[in-house]
Amino acid sequence: MAASFDPPSTLKPAQVAAAMIEHGVAKHRTRGDVVFFKAVAAGVMLSFGGLLSEIISGGSAGINASNPGLVKFLGGAVFPVGLIMIVLQGQELLTSNMMIFPMACIKGAVPWWGLAYNWLIVTFGNLCGSLFFASVLTKYTGIISTPPYNTYAVTFAMHKASEPEWHQIFLRGIGCNWLVCVAVWQAAGARETLSKIVALWIPIMIFVTCGYDHVVANMFSVPLGILFGANLTVAEYIRKSLIAAYLGNIVGALLVALPALYFFSPQYTPGGALRDVEEGEGINGPPEVARRSEDGQSSNEKRTPEVYEVDSKRSQ
Repeated sequence: MAASFDPPSTLKPAQVAAAMIEHGVAKHRTRGDVVFFKAVAAGVMLSFGGLLSEIISGGSAGINASNPGLVKFLGGAVFPVGLIMIVLQGQELLTSNMMIFPMACIKGAVPWWGLAYNWLIVTFGNLCGSLFFASVLTKYTGIISTPPYNTYAVTFAMHKASEPEWHQIFLRGIGCNWLVCVAVWQAAGARETLSKIVALWIPIMIFVTCGYDHVVANMFSVPLGILFGANLTVAEYIRKSLIAAYLGNIVGALLVALPALYFFSPQYTPGGALRDVEEGEGINGPPEVARRSEDGQSSNEKRTPEVYEVDSKRSQ
């Protein structure tokens, strides 16, 4: 009788790296329209967190006068609900794809044109979802149309897109997506929901509290400020905030993706479970330890004892 055992609660880094590559293949094989509407949903989900953060921060003027650091922490503590919903639902967020697709492309599992194709679709999908939420579900619902919330929305937009220099926004984008990709990496390594939530919450709370720039989060907050009368044009937002944060977020993602490939993934060759990846499947569920062959080893274990084959059919 074969002995049974419970798999560890956290995947090894090499297993997470393999899962990221397979997740890139799954995303690449998903139809473009599905990717787009998942990206729209992700833009809306992230904006829910952004709105909640602005309500907490903007409505805490009394606390801010005596303890501004506490208000920053409170706003940062509630913002992660957006990314948590995105990951648990399996939606498409640009900033995490900035880590996943380079890993898959470098390992030869996805062609390089697939990276540009995905980023283009997801960028416009996230933008559509964010603009829809900012205009229809925030501005025209009137839920923050009175002081201090509307004035804070204007102040926050100016603070994000007008006051900093271009290079400052770029550097803030690096710090932001470094933390976001660490959060996604940690969530991918966790096998159950509560662990995923905690793994996501800590890095996201840090980046929001510190004031780093997330290109998709800014797609909600900056246009919202413009809708409420911020002295900022759309062209200025695109030139100074969107482009700078976008490029910074790419660099931040590569600071997670490239070391991961160097440290863990050179022993991993795409195959096995990659051939069985189904459309739209990813890493959000608990990947299983590889099925054992008759001799007790998976195909990846035959190559190296440190790397397990990820069961992609259980990964979303």
